[in-house]
Amino acid sequence: MEKLWSPWRSQYIESFKEKKTPSGCIFCSAKDEDTAADDSLVVVKSKLTFTVMNLYPYNNGHLMVVPYRHISEFDLLTAEERIEIMSEVERAIKALKLTIRPEGFNLGANLGKAAGAGIDSHLHFHIVPRWNGDTNFMPVLGETKVLSQDLLKGRNELREAYTKIS
Repeated sequence: MEKLWSPWRSQYIESFKEKKTPSGCIFCSAKDEDTAADDSLVVVKSKLTFTVMNLYPYNNGHLMVVPYRHISEFDLLTAEERIEIMSEVERAIKALKLTIRPEGFNLGANLGKAAGAGIDSHLHFHIVPRWNGDTNFMPVLGETKVLSQDLLKGRNELREAYTKIS
């Protein structure tokens, strides 16, 4: 596996050594920032969410869409919040296309520490711009297992599960 050198990520990792428990939620603090302030990483605020630059980006232009409410679980989002999050992800993509012109994007959320969430107590969604020739996204996030389950078998199991939750 190729290695990607990201020295700014070590600042993030080392920040946990300095403080065992952070003094409040970084996203809750960011939502109250004045977007006109020179040091604010908040890009835009909407009714229920805000979009912020990632302080420890995986790539140039790495944005996050964050609900104002301090929630950690996807199923705690209201329908209105889910709609706004997707609308804001779309706006972020358009803005990034206009500014840094990436050739692709990775979108997603890491739900829980086991999934790789650095901040698991406040739900947030990543928009990571990509260019041909940069490294594969999965090694950047961490080691990735190849799952051996047949796709159609997995699909069938998921279809069955959806009938139980709808």
